[in-house]
Amino acid sequence: MFRWMLACAFIGASLNVQALDDPWLALQKTAFAARELNYQGVFVYQNGNQARSVQITHMNNAGRELTRNVVLDGQPREVFSEGSDIVIFNAKNNKVVIEKRRGQNLFPAMLPTNLDVLKNSYTAKLGMVERIAGRDAQIIDLVPNDGYRYFIKVWSDVEFGLLVKMSLMDRQGQVLEQIGFTQLSMLNTHDLNWFQPKIDLTKQYVMEEETTVNHVTTNWVVANLPPGYRKIDHIEHIVPGKSTVVNQVIFSDGIASVSMFIEPIKKGDRPKMGHKVLGSTNICANVVEGYQVIVVGEVPAQTVQQIAKAVSFSKQTQTTANK
Repeated sequence: MFRWMLACAFIGASLNVQALDDPWLALQKTAFAARELNYQGVFVYQNGNQARSVQITHMNNAGRELTRNVVLDGQPREVFSEGSDIVIFNAKNNKVVIEKRRGQNLFPAMLPTNLDVLKNSYTAKLGMVERIAGRDAQIIDLVPNDGYRYFIKVWSDVEFGLLVKMSLMDRQGQVLEQIGFTQLSMLNTHDLNWFQPKIDLTKQYVMEEETTVNHVTTNWVVANLPPGYRKIDHIEHIVPGKSTVVNQVIFSDGIASVSMFIEPIKKGDRPKMGHKVLGSTNICANVVEGYQVIVVGEVPAQTVQQIAKAVSFSKQTQTTANK
């Protein structure tokens, strides 16, 4: 019996050593930990000169993944997610606007569970162990294999594997964006009372406004996406004051993402052209065949520029759609 227990202990230790020796195994543990563990804490997001603190509570209740984020700075804002469905309670003057969204890669679930999509674009390397939010964290560097993505530094909790910090850096090693826990604790409860908004009885609660728009159906092709990027979503936005739908096409390499916004240019409108940088975010505006194309992403400039220049359109029939 003692020999069997010793053998099991040896096998378990060997797997842990293997995980420590293989950065991709460590990242795999990190990807699942963010979705499977129950935890609560405060993290700080920094991009350029902007920073905000967010309180997070996360629970996996028999496979039902629930998260509540409360923004602690500025206007009150609460974000609730169940899987990929997101509901935002956003205070605006004397109202609270309830918005519905689809979410991707919300901290700390920044890594995809299928890491194969990253392996052609990044090389993973193990670094040192540092203390983050009072916990030992293993550093794992994701080094890009080309210039179409940033360097990524991941801090993974040694005990549980949870992502506790992440930085985006340029090729000179300058930190462009950073997000990480300042407080973190694991939850040992199945109580779901926290998964509800804090109601302010002095404010009126309204759903995001809906409107009737002229919907122009189009086909578009991006003939030459940067290596490793693929289309993952297409969303139609109804913007107050606009008579047509704004299309958003999202591309990703598995961790970095880029949004391309498309709308027809109306007569009298002054189209936007050029490039702008805001912290880690690059923005490129272009005009293609009578359409305004704006590409935004926390990626290097050449990535958004290539996507903005590579899109082409084939306009179909115009219809009227009630949204």
